[in-house]
Amino acid sequence: MTKNEIKSHWKYFVIPMIIIAAMFSILGFAVGINAFFVPFVKAAFNISTAMSYLVTTATFSAFVIFGIPSGWILKKVGYKRSMVIAFLLMALGMLFIVPAAKWISFPVFLFGLFVNGMGQTLLNAAVNPYVTILGPQRSAAQRISIMGICNKLSFGFAPVLLAIFMDTTNVQLNDAIVPFYVIGFILVSLGVLSYFAPLPEVKAAGEGENEKDTTSVYTNSKSSIFQFPHLLLGGLAIFLYVGVENVALTSINDFAIEIGLPSPEKFAGYTSAAYVIGYLLGIFLIPRVISQINAMITCTLIGIGSSLLIVFLPGTISIYFVATLGLANSLIWPAIWPLALADLGRFTKSGASLLVMGIAGGGLLPPVLGLLRDYYSSYQQAYWMLLPVYLYFLFYALSGYKIRKN
Repeated sequence: MTKNEIKSHWKYFVIPMIIIAAMFSILGFAVGINAFFVPFVKAAFNISTAMSYLVTTATFSAFVIFGIPSGWILKKVGYKRSMVIAFLLMALGMLFIVPAAKWISFPVFLFGLFVNGMGQTLLNAAVNPYVTILGPQRSAAQRISIMGICNKLSFGFAPVLLAIFMDTTNVQLNDAIVPFYVIGFILVSLGVLSYFAPLPEVKAAGEGENEKDTTSVYTNSKSSIFQFPHLLLGGLAIFLYVGVENVALTSINDFAIEIGLPSPEKFAGYTSAAYVIGYLLGIFLIPRVISQINAMITCTLIGIGSSLLIVFLPGTISIYFVATLGLANSLIWPAIWPLALADLGRFTKSGASLLVMGIAGGGLLPPVLGLLRDYYSSYQQAYWMLLPVYLYFLFYALSGYKIRKN
């Protein structure tokens, strides 16, 4: 590469990747807060396990309600300004935790998480397609794997950090005031920094509203995102994926408490570590050694096996296979995005907002797990719900993404 080519590579690829990686870290931290809050609010507000999972419902219901508006915002102001707005919304949501703690109000607490979820919705709608189309499509899963490492390390860090200020064994709501003032301030600062960050606007082929995609006659014949079956099936895959991801990440601490293990807050970190291992494998192996498709198939098979072992092994052993779900899940998300966004052309932003709406699964499946846990009085029996989800991932990886409507 010439000197000018190296300079251009850093300006238009490396530096944007670093900035987007930081944003993925913030998204991971924001979801990691939920993992800490599930057992915390159960004690603070004296509610059931199922009710405690409303923490995830409040956050992820925003992905349904704010998913389409996020697509509108992306079209109107572009990726970069959307990221700025997203950080400000997340900050506002985190600051609502303060009055919720002062007033001992669970509804206000949930509303704050919902507003934060709106910010997460918009940020996801911006950063995931951005990193997907920033480079070649065949290595998109590799780039998203890099982002995933930043995301999951921050997820595992969040419960550990909050545990310094907020004790899950001796819950005091007032302990939430200072850390969430600080978190809100940091998010506002990041919004300001994002505005001045050197992020170039990027577009998928044919993405302009009045632009014909010269690479795809298939795309030019469409008038709606609902005419892309592979996108719709991908949206369902995202819905189920984020659901099982949050089941694995947010339930493991409570599972550890149920079976009486010491330092339960550390177990979410084990799941995060398994994610990082999977992402590292993705970075080094995709696409040189293994394709995105084959990586996804391998991960779904690990998920199926882990789900069965969780149910049948003793709890003190099976909990580590809940952590193994992190490895199983790691390369499913990075594969779904490029597969579902393939050939969308000018519909890319709208397709991305539809996929982001699927993230609402993170708010639905964990409460279902909570209901099953309360019904069976056992997390292990509740984890049966994972098996059909991984079977669907196997279907999408084998044939679902190939379905096209002419």
